[in-house]
Amino acid sequence: MRPPPSEGVAVKGPTMNVVFISPQFPPHFFHFVAALRERGVNVLGVGDCPYDALRRELRESLSEYFFTPNLHDIEALVRAVGYFTWRHGRMHRIDSLNETWLEVEAHLREAFHVPGLLPADIARLRSKLGMHDLFKQAGLPHPDAIAVRDAAGVKDFARRVGYPLVLKPDVGVGAARTFKVSSEAEVDEAFRGPPLAGYVAQAFVKGTIVTYDGLVDGNGHIVFTTSHEYSDGIMESVLEQRDLAIWSHRQLPSALDTMGRKMVEALGLRERWFHLEFFRLADGSFVALEANLRPPGAFVVDMMNYAGDTDVYRLWARLIAGEDLRGFRYEPKYHVCHIARRTGRAYRYGHTEVVARLGETLLQHATLPSVFTSALGDEMYLTRHRDIEAMREAMRLVQART
Repeated sequence: MRPPPSEGVAVKGPTMNVVFISPQFPPHFFHFVAALRERGVNVLGVGDCPYDALRRELRESLSEYFFTPNLHDIEALVRAVGYFTWRHGRMHRIDSLNETWLEVEAHLREAFHVPGLLPADIARLRSKLGMHDLFKQAGLPHPDAIAVRDAAGVKDFARRVGYPLVLKPDVGVGAARTFKVSSEAEVDEAFRGPPLAGYVAQAFVKGTIVTYDGLVDGNGHIVFTTSHEYSDGIMESVLEQRDLAIWSHRQLPSALDTMGRKMVEALGLRERWFHLEFFRLADGSFVALEANLRPPGAFVVDMMNYAGDTDVYRLWARLIAGEDLRGFRYEPKYHVCHIARRTGRAYRYGHTEVVARLGETLLQHATLPSVFTSALGDEMYLTRHRDIEAMREAMRLVQART
């Protein structure tokens, strides 16, 4: 824990106190903390990284930091927030913007009477079966799903909807422990493996994953939206170790915008990021897949900035600080593409030649943290293009095999 300036004396500072959980990960999320600090917000960090190991920009943006080795230890986090309350007064917001800590945030909000999603909301909105029921009530097309109890029930479900099926945890992220079954024999094989408690079976939909991403204010008004497309599904990327690419659209299809707004309203989101996933079918229509109550992963937040020549980190901070953002307009000028490669794979062009050939379209090259590599690859090239065909050529260049 960062030592206080003086023992037993509360720090005098800005009136708004925000607890930010795990401010050091993902690494680029320090921009959210810095943006809050710029708005005069008192940012109080709780993380599992020692204070001295935090990057300098993050340390300078935090008013105080509480180190705890295990962020799943709710009692330790309650003590941390209790300490902050004693030092700084009432906490106004608690957030992490990270899927892993959504339940932790909710428990702390409930314990300290802080506005935002509470445990009951998280249980309903993170559950794939909960989403299934909510989408059905809202009239959003969505693949049918059931809770997995035994092989017989899964087989009966398949007789109704047909094979293949996707088996996935009811609560999960990034296609972790997700797989596809295409026959009764494969269902039996699945049940001979690790227990499937807490799983759902979902009808498989063949389509392209397209996202609907943005921010909604405290009154339910959508501040901005944008969309990204995946070259492959995350499940396929994880299971088959494909080379993934993610790129931004310059224009939102009207049908996607209509469905996305309907989903945000059905979810009842307030003062939050949203990352909604849809399948685009061969006929151009859309089917709802799932909702995520956070910013999109990977480097997609940075992609939003590069696409629109803006700063959505600061936009979020303005929202949290209570600024009226109804006049904000997000206008993408470029297609920005996250192009992944995997270590040990034989590519036609080495890194030096890729950099030379991409030229000024290359924005960034990075090695990804190990937690991301299964889905997103080991390294990524971030490129920017006005023309989508030029973007596709960059994808082919980076991912061409020998």
